[in-house]
Amino acid sequence: MTVDDYLASLKGGLLPSRVSAPLQSLWQEARGDWDAAHKIIQAQDTRDAAWVHAYLHRKEGDAANAAYWYRRAKRPVCDEALEVEWRDIVNTLFDAAPEA
Repeated sequence: MTVDDYLASLKGGLLPSRVSAPLQSLWQEARGDWDAAHKIIQAQDTRDAAWVHAYLHRKEGDAANAAYWYRRAKRPVCDEALEVEWRDIVNTLFDAAPEA
């Protein structure tokens, strides 16, 4: 799956099955289901998951909790627009994913 396929799937409404949990979480959030996104990411314990977790809490408006997760992800607290950070995370995760 490519980034373009992933983005197109947001319109189709069918969660891609062959993407990582952090990408599944971001997909759910982009479709408006923050709770589902958070449930997915809470079960993960990686730096990528911590970054997504930080983004979710930033989107929620919980800056202190977001800062905690940015520290866990070993990333600075983001001050870019939420849409910019979402896209940056997606692109980074796809760039790091092994090719199928």
